[in-house]
Amino acid sequence: MNKKLYPLKFHPILKDKIWGGEKLNKQLKKPSSSKNLGESWEISTIPGDVSVVANGFLKGQSLQELIENYSLAILGNKNLKRFGENFPLLIKFIDAKEDLSIQLHPDDKLAKARHKSFGKTEMWYVMQADDDANLIVGFNREMDKDTYLRHLEEKTLTKVLNFDNVKEGDTYFIEAGRVHAIGAGVMLAEIQQTSDITYRVYDWDRVDEAGNKRELHNDIAIDAFKFDLKDNYKVSYDKEKNVSNKMVNCPFFTTNYLDLDTYVSLKNNHDSFVIYICVDGEAEVVTENSKEFISKGETIIIPACIKDYSLKTVSAKLLEVYI
Repeated sequence: MNKKLYPLKFHPILKDKIWGGEKLNKQLKKPSSSKNLGESWEISTIPGDVSVVANGFLKGQSLQELIENYSLAILGNKNLKRFGENFPLLIKFIDAKEDLSIQLHPDDKLAKARHKSFGKTEMWYVMQADDDANLIVGFNREMDKDTYLRHLEEKTLTKVLNFDNVKEGDTYFIEAGRVHAIGAGVMLAEIQQTSDITYRVYDWDRVDEAGNKRELHNDIAIDAFKFDLKDNYKVSYDKEKNVSNKMVNCPFFTTNYLDLDTYVSLKNNHDSFVIYICVDGEAEVVTENSKEFISKGETIIIPACIKDYSLKTVSAKLLEVYI
C-alpha cells in the first residue's frame, strides 16, 4: 500500500418508506426531494446496498472492496479473526413521519440457521422528536408466549406494549428478541449489527397506494421472542465535556457520547476501526496525513491502522462506535 489509509466518508444510501418523511432531507441535508425518505444508510455492506467511498484516493470504491484489499488495516486483527472480511456494523439515520411496524429481530444463532446472516442487536440515539412522540420498547407487564399470542389474536397487542415519550438525547439499547417500534415524529441514529432481517408482527392495519397490507412474519417471529429480557433498555449516560462518556458496551459494539467544544487528541487502542456519527454541530478529524470535516448527519470511519488522531471543533456532539 503506497498511500496511507485515511478517515473514510461514504455516499448515503437513501431509502423511501411508507412511513418516511422529510427530516433527513431538510435537517440532515440528505440529497433527496422525496416526501417519504425513511432511512439513510451511512455505512453498509448489506448485499445490494454497499457503501461507496466519497473522499480521497479511494473515492468510488465500495466498502466491501476496501475490506478485501485492506482487511487488517481497516478492521483490526481482532475483528478480522472474529468476522473475517465481513464488516460487522450497519449505521443508519431514520425519520419516522408515521409509526413503524411492531417488530423484532432474531439473534445470531437463529439468524445464522435461517438466513445465513448476523443477528440484529441495535441501539437508538434520538436526534429530534416532535412533542408527544414515542418509542415502543418491550412490554408494559410481564409477558409469556401464550399471553402474547392471545393479545395478537384478539388484536389487543398495543395495550400491552411499553410506550416511552422521548426527547433529543434519549438512548435505547434493543437486544435481539425484544419487541420494538419507532413512533411517528422521531428522527434517530441507529447502530446495529450488519443484518437486514426484520420480523414484522403488526403494522397498524395500514395499506399502500394499491390497497395492499405489508407482509407480517408472525409464524417465524414467535421463535425469536425473548420474553425474559430485563427491562434495562433505557440507557443512562454521563455528558461530561470533551471526554468519551460510555453509553452502551455489548458484545457487538461499544458506543460512547462526546460533547466537544475544543481540540481533543485521541488514541485508538481498541484493535478496531472507530466510527464517528455527528449528531449535532461539526468537527474536523485530523490525522498525520489528512483532514476531514463531518457535520450533523454525517458519519466517518477511522481505519484500525490509524492509532493517533484528533477532533477539532467549537461545538459538536458525536457518537463514537467501535468493537
